[in-house]
Parts: sequence; structure tokens; C-alpha cells
Amino acid sequence: MDADMQKCGRHPDSEYVELAVEVFAMLAEATRVRIILALRDGELPVGELADAVGKSATSVSQHLAKLRLARIVLTRNDGTRVFYRLADEHAKRLVSDAIFQAEHSLGGTPRHHEGETS
Repeated sequence: MDADMQKCGRHPDSEYVELAVEVFAMLAEATRVRIILALRDGELPVGELADAVGKSATSVSQHLAKLRLARIVLTRNDGTRVFYRLADEHAKRLVSDAIFQAEHSLGGTPRHHEGETS
């Protein structure tokens, strides 16, 4: 098991720890988290993303550029329109887990645990 953790980078002295911190830093901005949540079900153009997150298209474009440089989102051109999508499932999972952790901070039974039986 320890060999598996070492191989995939989940060991405390892994070379990936600093890179993971950079990913967290990239996601430490509410608009970027909202963009990832908006993209969890598929691709969208900038205008629709701007509407979904309640920000201007210019602001969303700037955040998308950073997310693209971090390889968190990818693009697809369709004529003059550019569609954005998540590069993989990991950013979606990170953001979902962060939301779930935030729900725990409110006390009581978090919504993601409702209906579970122990």
C-alpha cells in the first residue's frame, strides 16, 4: 500500500506536494470555483459561463485564461465561439469535496449526508 501511495504522489515527501499547493492556490478564488461548478456537466462558451457565475464576460475570460494555463480547463473552437470544459474529473472532485467540507463547518447534518444511515 505504501508503494502505491509513493507511486501516485500521495506520500508526505512527494515531489507533487508543492504542485498540489499551486492547484489549491489556483482554486482559492470564488469565481474560479463557480466556473468549475458551472462546467461540471459539460462545456460552455464564455457568455453562458458569465451568466452562470454572475460575472462579466471579461472577468470570466481572465479567470479562464488562468485556469487554462494551469491545465484545469481545455478549449474547443466552433467557428468564432470558444467552448470551455474541465480537463479531467479531478478539479470537479476537488471543488465538490471543498463544498462538502464547507457544509460540515455549518454544523448539523450536511446536505450531502442527508438520507444516509450509519
